Amino acid sequence: MCALVLVLFLSVGFAQAQDVQKIALRSSSALVQDAETGEIVYGKNPETVVSIASITKLMTAMVILDHGLDLEEGITLTRQDAVAMKGSRSRLNTGLTLSRGDLLLLALMASDNRAAAALGASYPGGLEAFVDAMNTKAAVLDMSESRFVEPTGLSPANVSTASDLAKLVRAAHEYPLIREYSTKDRATVRAVSGKRTRTLSYGNTNGLVRSKHWEIELSKTGYISEAGRCLVMHVRLAEKDLIVVLLDSWGKHSRVGDANRIRKWLESGATLGRSS
Repeated sequence: MCALVLVLFLSVGFAQAQDVQKIALRSSSALVQDAETGEIVYGKNPETVVSIASITKLMTAMVILDHGLDLEEGITLTRQDAVAMKGSRSRLNTGLTLSRGDLLLLALMASDNRAAAALGASYPGGLEAFVDAMNTKAAVLDMSESRFVEPTGLSPANVSTASDLAKLVRAAHEYPLIREYSTKDRATVRAVSGKRTRTLSYGNTNGLVRSKHWEIELSKTGYISEAGRCLVMHVRLAEKDLIVVLLDSWGKHSRVGDANRIRKWLESGATLGRSS
């Protein structure tokens, strides 16, 4: 009897290992987690601390919304915002005025760094108070391996782990506006300069939101050279609500490729197992 149990145990373990080995991800760190139960479906170096690029903007959005700031208030872009961007390009020029809500939309959907910088700079108490609020929120969420130094993600000193970012995604998913803004296909905003009004159109940095194969409830991309290509999502796959975290993926399209490999693996009916 004991021998039979051992054989069955080894067989199941071998099947799970085979299933996990079928996913060859290009992301150096990855996590797939059941959003309801917290069960780890798949993990690859989930506790490794890495730079997280614009995934940072999910924390930026939560801090803004937690403070209850007026989303209709106009914010004028200043040179301080440009300095905070550290050479990153943006179509938002100094002197333009946009609503705080539109800046939040552009930060989440289009990952605009100037929008995120302006959100942080216009926070009560300024950028230092904003960063303090980011780290306080991280502590509340038990993101013990995470650290934030600015609101855009351009600094490689904004760091976290795949496990911590799963907590971030779960928390951000509780905000209806973050879910809505981060998954919009495209949007148009109004920017005022003196007596002139400009209309600017933007698209989502995650092309998967336009795919019929994906049911995405929250999304955020990120990239700087130190962080590689990053992607986090709250999705419905294989009849489960899942959190997907992909960090430091090499290759321009590799994070999308990894996401599709995970989707196909799950939809193929693979045995759910843990990898490390």
